[in-house]
Amino acid sequence: MKYTTEIKVNVPLDEFINKLDNVENMKHWQRGLVSAEHVSGDLGQLGAKIKLIYKFGSRKMEIIETITKRNFPNEFHANYKMKSMHNVQQNFFEKTSNGFTKWTSSSEFIPLNLKMRVMLFFMPRAFKKQSQKYMQDFKNFVENGTSVSNA
Repeated sequence: MKYTTEIKVNVPLDEFINKLDNVENMKHWQRGLVSAEHVSGDLGQLGAKIKLIYKFGSRKMEIIETITKRNFPNEFHANYKMKSMHNVQQNFFEKTSNGFTKWTSSSEFIPLNLKMRVMLFFMPRAFKKQSQKYMQDFKNFVENGTSVSNA
């Protein structure tokens, strides 16, 4: 399943990238994030891997992020691997005519088992809705200093 989401963030591109390119900030805009642990490579650089642990109610999820392209301030791409799903994400950033930032994210979810294949078939909007929520939470964090870690 593939889809694209987009949001305008009312801060200059350099400020946007400084907030996005900081692992410590992830807890402020990624709901459910418990920890981010460096696994290999130079942190934040091409090929680097981090282990992300999320908790949603009683459900725990472990994801390995691998950076596949880092071309700031214009692009950041990564693969996210879970036991049952693989996510390829391409993020593009551009300065708007009024000096703000437009963030476009292209996502592809590849199910690795029958259960996830069925879930993607019956609930495709849930994945896009979650992506849009993370983007909105990032916007709220960057523009207003609102952190989801306080929620």
